[in-house]
Parts: sequence; C-alpha cells; structure tokens
Amino acid sequence: MQEVATQVVDLLNGLIWGKVLIWLLVGSGLYFTVRLGAVQFRHFGHIFTVLRGSRNSDSSGISSFQALCTSLAARVGTGNIAGVAVAITLGGPGAIFWMWMIALVGMATGFVEATLAQLFKSRDEQGQFRGGPAYYMERGLNARWMGILFSIFLIIAFGFVFNSVQANTISGAMIGAFNIDWGKFALMGSVIPVASAVIGLGLVVLTALIIFGGLRSIARFSELAVPVMAAAYLLVALVIIVINFSELPAVFSLIFKSAFGLHEAAAGGIGAAIMNGFKRGLFSNEAGMGSAPNAAASATPYPPHPVSQGYVQMAGVFIDTLLICTASAAIILLAKVPAGSAEGIALVQQALSSQLGGWAKYFLAVVILFFAFTSIVANYFYAENCLVFLEHNHQSGLLIFRLAVLAMVMFGALASLPFVWNLADVSMGLMAITNLIAVILLSNLAFKLARDYNAQRKAGKVPTFDASEYPEVQKKLSPGVWDDR
Repeated sequence: MQEVATQVVDLLNGLIWGKVLIWLLVGSGLYFTVRLGAVQFRHFGHIFTVLRGSRNSDSSGISSFQALCTSLAARVGTGNIAGVAVAITLGGPGAIFWMWMIALVGMATGFVEATLAQLFKSRDEQGQFRGGPAYYMERGLNARWMGILFSIFLIIAFGFVFNSVQANTISGAMIGAFNIDWGKFALMGSVIPVASAVIGLGLVVLTALIIFGGLRSIARFSELAVPVMAAAYLLVALVIIVINFSELPAVFSLIFKSAFGLHEAAAGGIGAAIMNGFKRGLFSNEAGMGSAPNAAASATPYPPHPVSQGYVQMAGVFIDTLLICTASAAIILLAKVPAGSAEGIALVQQALSSQLGGWAKYFLAVVILFFAFTSIVANYFYAENCLVFLEHNHQSGLLIFRLAVLAMVMFGALASLPFVWNLADVSMGLMAITNLIAVILLSNLAFKLARDYNAQRKAGKVPTFDASEYPEVQKKLSPGVWDDR
C-alpha cells in the first residue's frame, strides 16, 4: 500500500513541478515583468530608498524591515546551500545562470503578490495586521473557498512537514560536524540516537520561546538573526572569492558556456541546466509561492502605500538568490571539488574545508543551524496566519496548533520520512498554483497601484494610498485599515 502511495505522490510531483508549476511561474513572471515595465530593473535603486524608511511601524503592524527579515528567514534555508549544490551536480555550473534569470523574473512576481497582500490585509482580534493570499482571494476575488484551499495546503507544507525537515537537517548537521555519539535508545521499534533526542528537545524549547511570544516576537527574532547569519555566510564566500580572484573570469565563463550547453560540464546539456536552475531558484526564492506575502501583509508600510511593500519584497528575492545562492555557487566552483566526490551539503562542506581548513565544517554546521531554525520560526508564522484566516480571526485553536508544530519539530529531529517530504512538495505545489491563479486574476489592480505610486513619486510627493480613488475595490477593503491613512 505504501509503495502505491509513494508512486502516486511521485507522479503528482512530476506532473505539478515538471509540467505545470514551473512554466506557470516562469510565464507569469515574464508577464508581470512586461506589464510593469521591467520594474525590477528600472526601479532597482528605489528598493534601497524604501528600505531606508523600513524601520517605521505602529501598534498594528511590524516594520517593513521586520517583514523583509521574516520572509528572508523562511526563504533562506538549507536550499541556499544544499539546493545550489544539487543544481550544480545535476545541471552543471550553467544551472546557476538560469537560477539568476528566474530570480530576476521572480522579483516582478514578488512585487505583485506583496502589493496585493498589503492592499487586502485586515486586523486580527489583537489589532495586528494579517493578510496574504488567502485574504486577497476572499476579499479581492470573493472566493473564500479558494483561500481555504490555499490555507490548508500551506499549513500542511510549511506548518508541519517542512518544519520537521528543517529539524532533521539541523540534527544531522550538528551530529555529523561535531561527531556527537551519546549512545542510542529504542522507541516504538526504532533505534534513536540520544544526541538527536537532545537536539530535538533543544529545538522545541527554543521554538516555543519564540512562537508563544506571537507575531512581534517572531519579527524581532528574525530582525536580529537573519542579517547576522546572512552577513557571516557572505563574508566567508567573499574571502574565498578574494583568495581565488584570478579564477573568477574562468568561473563566469564556465557558468555561461554551461548554461547554453557549450561546455562538457553541462552535466546533461542545456535542458538539465535550465530545469535544475529554474527548480532550485523557484524553490529557494519562493516568488509566486504565496508564502512571503503573509509576512508582507503584516507590515506597516512606509511610504504608506501598498506598493512600497512590493519594493521591499523584491529585495527579498534578490538577496536570497542573487546574493546568498550565488555565494554558495562561488564556494563550490572556486574550490574545484572533483566531480562526483560529494553532493548536497557535503559538497559545500568539502569545498569550504579545502579553501579555509578543517574549522570550516563547524562554521557550516552553525550556518545550517541558523538558516534552518529561522525557517522553522518563519514557516510557523505563515501557517499561523492561515489558521487565523480559517477561524475567521478567532484564535481558539492556536494553542493546539502550536503544540502540534512543536511535536513535528521533535519528530523531525528523530526521524527521516522521505515519503512525507514528497507529500509536502505536492501540497506546496498545489498552494503555489492556487496563489498564481489568484495573483494573475488580480494583477490589473496591482498594475494600477504601481502607476499611482510612481505618478506620486514623479510629482515629488510621498506616495500615499487613497482608497476613494479605487471605487471598484473600496468596499472590499477591511474597514479601518486604509481609510484612516
């Protein structure tokens, strides 16, 4: 029975990711890029202008910077390390070029979904902003059923399974790097390392301390942890680049030649390079998935206009792929690790050690700990946001949900269950398809908002949203959110 279920899940994964979702994401990203006049290129500098004012917040929302860090906490995970290594192994160095391309296109998608999430946000029982795809499906499209489907898919994938995956990665990385062996014990017919149980309990305690503090606790933690961990990893990559500076032209040449099947390192040709670059890029930056808009909607934006959060979230896609994933690629390619000698995280570990010495494996273990743990916290927030939506703002099931999430973190540290992980991929794929349909249907509104924002900029004003200028959606907006701006 389990074998049949595995085959069905694998078939669905192949259909969703290989035939439908990947081209839907690429197509919609290109469409948004054209309709927005290549906003990610023309207004790239404005992203940093908005970020300069991103520390502003009020009693209803977190700051835009906190929203950015929360979305980065979820985006930046083991996929930025192991995922890049897998892309290079399966698609050759050229996969990195296509990862860059999909990130640049995905910035436009991130812009649209974050703008819509800001527009249709509401307040929960505590007066805090809540929003995201489920909310713009209900309010913007009058399709609560669609929001319910999206929420269920996200809670399964991000709330439960992906958190167990991250806990499993942390446990494996710490035990492997530090050679921890405290014996084993039997549990329900399985032999469990004591170290895994101790690490699992530690993760449960740390996670509980943060998530029971609510949205602002999660945002404050992300604001502190994400910049530090990202800067440390980028700094190490920069050191390796400086050490091997003379090799950079050859590495870039290799990437471009392999991207178009002009080099023997293409590892399967141009098709493999494109497919693996697209897959890993989309999986890492999450543009179009519908996850990051949950964080974007929780912010009090400055300038006080939904579009300003679109610019902030474009920065998230750029940082995730163009900076952090590129750092992983540089570490691997400049180290010239022999093909086939390692894969996944082990490949990055081997590359770091060959350049910086044995201490690098401990550094990487700590980086993985931070990357994966911040993902657990941010993933929980996304799922909590959807639970609040399902309960119509009543949070009676929140305690039970938090305990269930903590149980999955403990389970992940103790066990490895690939079938459940594959099932989560199906759930996330369905979540992304549902979100993209809604974003495409509402995109004309996002384009109109963008024109209004930039017209005000051109006139020398601080862009401010006036709901009365949008009679077609004014009645759909949550009372008291935008009418007092």
